Amino acid sequence: MGQAGTRMDFEWSYTEEPHASRRKEILSKYPEIKELMGPDPQLKWKVTFLVLFQIVTLFWIREFSWPALLISAYLVGGVINHALNLAIHEISHNLAFGHSHPLLNRALGMFANLPIGVPVSISFKKYHILHHRYQGDRELDVDIPTEFEGKWFASTGMKFLWLILQPAFYSIRPLLLLPLPVTGLELINILVQVVFDGLVLYLFGWKALLYLFSGTLLAMGVHPVAGHFISEHFVFDEKFETYSYYGILNLLTLNVGYHVEHHDFPYIAGSKLPLVNTVYGIHSAIRMRTRIVQ
Repeated sequence: MGQAGTRMDFEWSYTEEPHASRRKEILSKYPEIKELMGPDPQLKWKVTFLVLFQIVTLFWIREFSWPALLISAYLVGGVINHALNLAIHEISHNLAFGHSHPLLNRALGMFANLPIGVPVSISFKKYHILHHRYQGDRELDVDIPTEFEGKWFASTGMKFLWLILQPAFYSIRPLLLLPLPVTGLELINILVQVVFDGLVLYLFGWKALLYLFSGTLLAMGVHPVAGHFISEHFVFDEKFETYSYYGILNLLTLNVGYHVEHHDFPYIAGSKLPLVNTVYGIHSAIRMRTRIVQ
């Protein structure tokens, strides 16, 4: 199944989560960064456009052959659904309407969720906050692979299989490792999604619904836009736990590649993270090494 990697264990660190202390250091030297904090007023319009685009395309998708449907799901629908997933990520930080309007943020997250096919918005926020607070913790950070995944998917062939199965691992890992009580908003998210999926099935048929589902799955696996799942926190240098990617794919992924910057300042919208990077560029002590997965 291919050559196995030389590393036989994770890189273990016993220091505190690094970004909180970095945040204090950076703000003490560059207080002007505070001016970048706050919601992105354009985010709700970006989400609305992407959701409506996906719905409108279903009028044509329902007439496609199966090969054409799957190719379109990989090249177009999946990219848009992945962008909506990353919009949900932004919204989970209240970057659409600000901290003073939490329910508006949750509602927009459910709206962005619609073409994805599976109710994820509210549950994602619940676990993602823990990822930021306890980054790298083997019990509380379910964004990173388990020791089982690291040891069983060690060869080249098995790593490729892991990439294919990435949507399943990403979805099931939180439920198995850190089951949390289901909230009322999660139940609403599920209800809204089931109603939408039912309407798609009724109005456009099975092909349209499977187009949305398959796009979501394909773009989370072996796909260029899914590279950030690996590049964000997979250790390439033992000095760092988080990495950034500054390539062209950021145009399709709401600047999710600026991941060091995002963890340092979670309340700065993706549209402004390149400006944060401009400040980093003149402070060599906090300049991070960038690796990209393509």
